[in-house]
Amino acid sequence: MSTEDESFHPLGQEWENELETMLDDTEYDSDLGMQMAEDAMRVTKGELSEADFHEKYHDDVMEEFGVDDRPTEEAYEEAQKNAGGFAEMLKSVDSDGEESRRGMMKKMGAGAAFVGLGAFGASEGGSESEPNVAAAQEGDDTEQDVQWGMAIDLERCDGCLSCVEACAEENNLDRGVNWMYVLDYEDNGVDTSRNRLVRPCQHCTDAPCEKVCPTTARHTRDNDGLVLTDYDVCIGCRYCQVACPYGVNYFQWDEPDITTEDIEAQAQEEMGDHDHDSDVPHDHMSDERGRWVDSRAPRGVMSKCTMCPTRQDGGMGEDAVGTTACEDACPPDAIQFGNMFDDNSDPQTYADNPARGRALSDIDMSVPSADALEDDLDGADDDLESVLEASEDLDEEDLRIMKAIEIVTDDFGEGDDSHTEYEQNIVEAFDALEAHGLDLDSEEVLVGLDLADEPDEDEEFDGPDESAAQTVLVNEAGEPSSNFQLLQDMGTNPNIIYLGNEPGPQAEQVDGPVAYEDVEADLADGSSVPLADNRKEVLDEMTVGDAGVSL
Repeated sequence: MSTEDESFHPLGQEWENELETMLDDTEYDSDLGMQMAEDAMRVTKGELSEADFHEKYHDDVMEEFGVDDRPTEEAYEEAQKNAGGFAEMLKSVDSDGEESRRGMMKKMGAGAAFVGLGAFGASEGGSESEPNVAAAQEGDDTEQDVQWGMAIDLERCDGCLSCVEACAEENNLDRGVNWMYVLDYEDNGVDTSRNRLVRPCQHCTDAPCEKVCPTTARHTRDNDGLVLTDYDVCIGCRYCQVACPYGVNYFQWDEPDITTEDIEAQAQEEMGDHDHDSDVPHDHMSDERGRWVDSRAPRGVMSKCTMCPTRQDGGMGEDAVGTTACEDACPPDAIQFGNMFDDNSDPQTYADNPARGRALSDIDMSVPSADALEDDLDGADDDLESVLEASEDLDEEDLRIMKAIEIVTDDFGEGDDSHTEYEQNIVEAFDALEAHGLDLDSEEVLVGLDLADEPDEDEEFDGPDESAAQTVLVNEAGEPSSNFQLLQDMGTNPNIIYLGNEPGPQAEQVDGPVAYEDVEADLADGSSVPLADNRKEVLDEMTVGDAGVSL
C-alpha cells in the first residue's frame, strides 16, 4: 500500500484517504479494494500484466465475494445468476439503524464533485504528447468499428451548466448526482473568464474501474466501447469508484427520487415525439442487449455518465443515434460527440481543425436561406459586387467565411452528422448563388474575397488558397491553446479530446459564472429541482435538516 507521503491515486493523498474511509464503512474488504485499485492503475500503465493482476487477486476476490467474474462474457452470465442474491443482500442493509446513518450517508453519498484540479494539470512545460484517441491496434481482430467519444472545446464553454441540466433531466438524476460536471479554476493565482474544465466519464479504452469489478457489472460494451454499469449485477462494493483516476462515480445510497414507472412513462412520451423505426424497445433504462445500463441507478449501486446508450441503440429514434443530451443542450457547441474511429466524425474533424469547427458554428445563424437569396437577387446582375449589394442577409465577410470553410473541408456537405447539417445550409446558399449565375470558384470571386492570389499577366489562376482560407477562419474564430487528454500518461486511453484551457499543476477550483442552485432540472415525475454541485451537501441537509448540526 501507499505511504502517507506518496499516493497511488492521481487525485492525491486526500482523495485517496477519503476513498479508503468510504470503503471502511461498507461491508467489503477496504484493504482489498485499495490494493486492487492501485494495481489496476499499474496495469493501464503497463507495469503489471492483465493475467498477473487477475491471478494475484483471484483467491481474495473469491473469498470476499464468492465470485470472480473479471471480465469475460462467461463471467457475466454467472454474475447474472447471482444477481438476485446480491440484490436481496442490499435490501437487508439497515438504512435506519442506530449506527450513525448520518455519518454513513456523509461518507457513502459523497459524489464526484470537488477534486484537486492540479491532478489533471500538465507539467510546467505543458503536455509532452499528443492525444491518441481510439487508435486502432495492429492485428486487432475485433469487429468493433465504433468507439463513441467527444471533443470538448473548453475555450468555447461559457459555464452556463446547460449540459449538466440536460444530463440530469434525461437521466432523472437525484440532486447533486452530476454525471457531467463543469469546474472553473484559477491557475497559479490567475483567474480568467475562460479557465474551465468539463468532466464527464472519459469512457476509457483501458478502464481501471472495469478491472476491479468482481461481477462484471462495470464493463465495456463490445460494439461501441461505452464503459457502462449493469445495475442488475452491481453489488455496490464501490471498488470501481476507488479505481477511477478521474473521480466520476456516484453511489446511490437512498431510494431514487424518480421511480422506474415515471422513467418508463417519460420514455413512452419520447417515442411519440420521435420517429421510432428501431426494433430496440425504449424504456430509457435497458440497452439493445436488455441490460439495465442507462438512466439513474437504483438504490445500492454505482452510476456515472453513460454517453446515452439508449440513444446510440436507436431507442430514441434514428436521429438521436450519434448524439448525447449534453451535446444537444450546449449553446456554444463546445461539445462534439461521435465515432472516434471515424476521421470524418464531428469530434475528429473538430479536433483536427478547431478554427473551422468554431467558424462553422458561429456562421450558422447568419447563413441566408436559399429562398431568401432567390428573392433578393431577382433582377440583380450576377457579378460579386451586384450580388452582395442586392442581398439583404449576405455580406462580404459572411460569404468569405462560408467560402473559407468550404475550401478547407474535404467532402464538404457530404454525410449526415451535425456538422454536415451546418454545412448543408451553406451548400444550399451556394446553390442559390450559383443558380443566379455567380461562379464561386472564379478568379473574380476568390480574389475579391481575399481567398486567392491574383495571378500575374502571364500566369494561370491557381484557384483557392487553402492557407489564406485557414487564416480567415483563425482570425474569425481563433485557435485553442492546447490539445490534450486528461491523465494521458496513465495509459487509460480516454476517449475525450480537450481543446484549450489545459490546467497547470497549480490549478485550483473557484466558483463559476452560474451557480448550480440557480439552474433547475425538470424530471420525469413533473417536478423541478435546483442542481447542486456536491451530492454530500444534499445528503447532509437531508439527514440533519436545518438543526445547524454539522456532520
